[in-house]
Amino acid sequence: MAESNPGTGEVSGRIKEIHCQPCLNKDNQTTNVAEKFCLSCNEFQCLDCSNVHYTHAFLRNHKLVNASEAKTKQGSFDMKGLDQCDQHQEVLKFFCEDENQLCCSTCAIVDHRKCHSVVEILKVAGRSTYRSSTLKVKLEEVREKANIIVDSIVSSKEKLDEDGKGILVEIRRMRDEVMKMFDELEIFVVKDVGSFQKETLEKLTLKQSQNEKYLTDITTCLETIDNVYQNGSLVQQFIVEQKMKNDVNVLHKNVNAECQGLETVTVTFNFDETLKLPPLPVTDYVPGQLTLSFCLSEIANSIVPVNKAMILTPVYSIDLKQEKDDVKEPLYTGIDFLPDARLVAVDNKNKKCLVYNEKLEKVGSYQLSYSPQSVVVVSEEEVAIICANPLKLDILRVTKTSDITLDRTIKVTTQYTSICQKDDKHFVGGTINHSTPVRVISSTGEENDFNINFPSKSYPLDTSNCTYIRSSDKVVLTDRSEHTVHIYDIKTNRRVVVKDEQIKEPLGVAVGPFDTILVCSNRKNSIVQISQTGQILSSFKTDMTYPRRICVLRDKSFLAITNSVVSERKLQKFKISY
Repeated sequence: MAESNPGTGEVSGRIKEIHCQPCLNKDNQTTNVAEKFCLSCNEFQCLDCSNVHYTHAFLRNHKLVNASEAKTKQGSFDMKGLDQCDQHQEVLKFFCEDENQLCCSTCAIVDHRKCHSVVEILKVAGRSTYRSSTLKVKLEEVREKANIIVDSIVSSKEKLDEDGKGILVEIRRMRDEVMKMFDELEIFVVKDVGSFQKETLEKLTLKQSQNEKYLTDITTCLETIDNVYQNGSLVQQFIVEQKMKNDVNVLHKNVNAECQGLETVTVTFNFDETLKLPPLPVTDYVPGQLTLSFCLSEIANSIVPVNKAMILTPVYSIDLKQEKDDVKEPLYTGIDFLPDARLVAVDNKNKKCLVYNEKLEKVGSYQLSYSPQSVVVVSEEEVAIICANPLKLDILRVTKTSDITLDRTIKVTTQYTSICQKDDKHFVGGTINHSTPVRVISSTGEENDFNINFPSKSYPLDTSNCTYIRSSDKVVLTDRSEHTVHIYDIKTNRRVVVKDEQIKEPLGVAVGPFDTILVCSNRKNSIVQISQTGQILSSFKTDMTYPRRICVLRDKSFLAITNSVVSERKLQKFKISY
């Protein structure tokens, strides 16, 4: 009689069956028991599937062994808790294809019971499209950039030291002509240079330490990936990929940010050789000017934004129908994502602010006293709504449970049709019938103009929208009547004008992945992706007529659009990939 083994949960004397992996990948109704294991393919196979090695010449050098010999080798990779559910501390056994999440038994029953496709990891692991090569390519890219940062910082520190020594040499040459004054000058300059060097070296050392930590994390990730693909099972490989995607994305984001902000420190000294030296101490008259400054590194300047064409996959779609408490058919003139992926929308016709969850199910509503023009998310629990009549900007609080309350009102003097955030204390608004098409609004209601030579043209309601690109300090303005998108560089006061057959009556605009520009091409019923230099990167045909507004989730993983055609108004959500 067979006995139970309490240590493993298996019955002694009984051999655990392993099923053929090619059969599982074909989704066969019945799968054969694996009798062979291919060391080259790294998978268990039944006799029928393993016989392929004898019929195809390029497979004949693969080594086949009995499945029983290979069973002890599988699962030898130490997952170090990666195969445990973070919430329930149970083994991960399932994968929800609807929400792209790993699940334990409790997750599958409690949290994903309404999902349509929750499958065993063993069945989906073999057909995973997110392989180690993808993670490794991204990690290698991040590691290369992190190495560039560290090398640049080391070079900058050496240059800083050389600059300091060079100044001393120049001062000593000058001291031969005016000994006493330059003795005092040396003391004066050395003190300031030393103070600047000390402060700067501390900052550079801290930055270097942070990026060396990134390198350590990258190396650990690469070692884990290599190890699991050499020793781990397909299930373990799949779990590691899913678990590490977020870590890799965070590393990618952090190192990219470090690259964009990489600085070279310089110290210079300029002496006026026409100087007439008065009999005054150096504290009263300094024969030269010490300049302590930071400048953007050439390396950072050479790292240009990545212009990748995006791929949009429809996720959820709802029809916007008139409900019992609605006066008219809904018209959403503004949408934006909260950081937790809930969607905020403003209904111009029914004077409402609404909140939708990740599946576009309405979870919150707030009645306004005016017709809103646009909305922008300010923080985790704050949104700003602009109104053209009366002239004001309302700040509303949206709780985690989607309760909405009015927090404060900011008075303005200009009519605005669109709004986005410039920084923590300022907004950018697209104006209505104003001499300046785009203005800056402070959190206290002060309004100012950009230092840009805008064309002398005003825009009536629904003929233009704007957005702002923080990373490059650029304003984007759509011109519906001219079928044009304008990209203004604030720093250089230069403009890129984008006209293309794919852009007809552009209106809604948002900042997309890699800080590219996404525009609603109204008459083409499409979303057009544009680089900051004006290059058309991609165009996606929607199944809605006259797309009007667009917004993108903060991590650039999802976007939402809505339209304005009568009786066919929709709200749709898409997943962004590349």
